[in-house]
Amino acid sequence: MFVALLIVIVVLMTTNILNAVVTAAVFGGMILLLTVRDGDGRSVLSRAANRAAWASTKRRKANIYRSGPLGRSEWGTNQIPGLAAQSRLSEHEDSYARPFAMIYNPHAKTYSIAIGTEPDGAALVDQEQVDLWVADWGHWLRNLADEPGMEAAQVTIETAPDSGRRLRREVETNTDPDAPDFAKAMLGEVVMNYPAGSSTVKAYVALTFAAAPRKGAKPRTPDDMGRELAARLPGLTATLQATGAGAAHPLTAQELCETILVAYDPAAATLIDDAHANGEVPDLNWADVGPTTAHANWDSYRHDSATSVTWQMTQAPRGLVQSGVLARLLAPHRDIARKRVTLLYKPIDPARAAALVQADVRAAEFKATSTRKPAARDSLALRSAQATESEEASGAGLVNFGILVTATVIDPSKEADARAAVDNLGATARLRLRPVYGSQDSAFAAALPLGLVLTKHVSVPAALRERV
Repeated sequence: MFVALLIVIVVLMTTNILNAVVTAAVFGGMILLLTVRDGDGRSVLSRAANRAAWASTKRRKANIYRSGPLGRSEWGTNQIPGLAAQSRLSEHEDSYARPFAMIYNPHAKTYSIAIGTEPDGAALVDQEQVDLWVADWGHWLRNLADEPGMEAAQVTIETAPDSGRRLRREVETNTDPDAPDFAKAMLGEVVMNYPAGSSTVKAYVALTFAAAPRKGAKPRTPDDMGRELAARLPGLTATLQATGAGAAHPLTAQELCETILVAYDPAAATLIDDAHANGEVPDLNWADVGPTTAHANWDSYRHDSATSVTWQMTQAPRGLVQSGVLARLLAPHRDIARKRVTLLYKPIDPARAAALVQADVRAAEFKATSTRKPAARDSLALRSAQATESEEASGAGLVNFGILVTATVIDPSKEADARAAVDNLGATARLRLRPVYGSQDSAFAAALPLGLVLTKHVSVPAALRERV
């Protein structure tokens, strides 16, 4: 704005007032492109740039992916497309002799591990216990900033239809041959009727670490990083169990491959369950868990046997947030075959946290005192910023967070119902959700428990991102 004003003055002094008015109008239009924003906080220039980038992507046909022996890739495998295409998988053992999978991303120079959990849920749980879980979860997030080399963390809650194979296998392996016929008949009826309309809920926690131990150092090899994480993983899983996450265990390479394969091809879930029911373990390779075909559209993502739409959070819940604010968003929904809600966390260095909270307090004070009668939200925002500053000064941590919601449908005709369902669920969670236009394939991969750090995959320089 100041540069534009200076140029207008120079034009006015060197030419005439008409040229100065035209110059001011041009710069005024450019400033409006940056300042006029929609409900999601996106400017006109940002939306135009997004459209231009998508048009370039379609012109180069970079939104179409074909793999396998008949695909476009020369190596003939079904590797994961997009952001995780270069990732490599290895398996190690922690100090408890538990095998765990580790993903190396050479582009971002990060290592990621995935932890599977069995959340207890809040049903029939006293509010005091829920408050303890919430407090322990806050402590767990706070401690992430103190973990050496910690880059980011993500929590993925996935709901999917239950095929009933696991229940049948559990009943068949534990049924006594000498049991009464009535008991056997009752169990058989349960096995036949219970899976109808039921759903499974799975939770994953992915932790991402920097490959280099310090800035400017040489990145560590997978073997070196595996030995380091082997000693730290038991402590991370033990503290995670105290947050209400239930039994936490690191995912093996086989389990992680099955999870990613089913995400890209939901039809494979039944085949995998049948194989496990027969006592067989599918032989999966990391290079073959991606889709055979994928087509990214402006507002949807078609992959193998399903169609997915991913939303991003553009505004967090305002006001007082209760522990159950995301309950309905995380619960299974009848109009969505598979739903994945991913919370992305990026711990902030304690050295930078103090400056950030002080800047937030100054901004809130300016907004609250700029008018004689400040709005109630502005006054509440000021009190919240002051409370955050006080907590940070007392030793609390600061974490940036975001939310991705992916809805997957098997029948393309159900896509409109899934969109309406997510819009309603976002309103109940007091979230402002917006489809990730033009980047559906990248958002789909980021919502998987792969530990992708999105800020390391953008083309904006790091120095400019820090200033923004």
